[in-house]
Amino acid sequence: MSRRRRRSIGDTFGALVIVVALVWAFAPGVGWDLLGLRSRLGWPPVHSGQALSALPDSEAARQLRELTVRSADDASAVPEYDRAAFGQRWADIDHNGCDTRNDILARDLARPTFKPGTHDCVVLSGTLAEPYTGATIQFQRGNKTSSLVQIDHVVALADAWRSGAWQWDAQRRQEFANDPQNLLAVDGAANEDKSASSADQWLPPNVNFRCDYVKRQIAVKNAYGLSVTQAEQDAMATQLATCPGDQ
Repeated sequence: MSRRRRRSIGDTFGALVIVVALVWAFAPGVGWDLLGLRSRLGWPPVHSGQALSALPDSEAARQLRELTVRSADDASAVPEYDRAAFGQRWADIDHNGCDTRNDILARDLARPTFKPGTHDCVVLSGTLAEPYTGATIQFQRGNKTSSLVQIDHVVALADAWRSGAWQWDAQRRQEFANDPQNLLAVDGAANEDKSASSADQWLPPNVNFRCDYVKRQIAVKNAYGLSVTQAEQDAMATQLATCPGDQ
């Protein structure tokens, strides 16, 4: 056998070994996948539910396992979303005399200043350590500047609607829309980019906040008995697999 032929056979065998190794490493249920490395690398799970089943028993994982997974067929029963179904925007649910937007600004901004004569209810300025982008934003109340800092529903209202809120009464929907646990002061552009997306469709650009973001979504959905899609559950579990204390 010529040296060239032996080299060709050797190259073919070497390539075959590499292919087999890759299949072994990343095929579901074998190789490195047994160690959950797909999740640790930020890759989507191979099979639905795989990432969740691989998680240890943390509080967030427990709450995620309790969420009902709805099927695509359920969407046909959901009425069209209408923001008005969640009541007045930024109502004074806690009856402290301040609307919810100003309550959240006062909570999330550092060194807030207030409009005189409003009993510290109208925020004029402050510094936001913005969670979605990681930037620092100097908030200034004004017609052209207020929208630079928006109040985001961590679980978007439209997402809540299709996850079960369409079946609630008006009072519960208004309470949800103004629940501080589900609200964050954030960068306006990032909030608009997110829109009504669920966790499988959007995560904050700031990777250091993604664990907190997903955990808060899970906690809110768990508290209100809201459902998730299979893709959403997979995305949440995949993110939890990267979080300290949830690996």
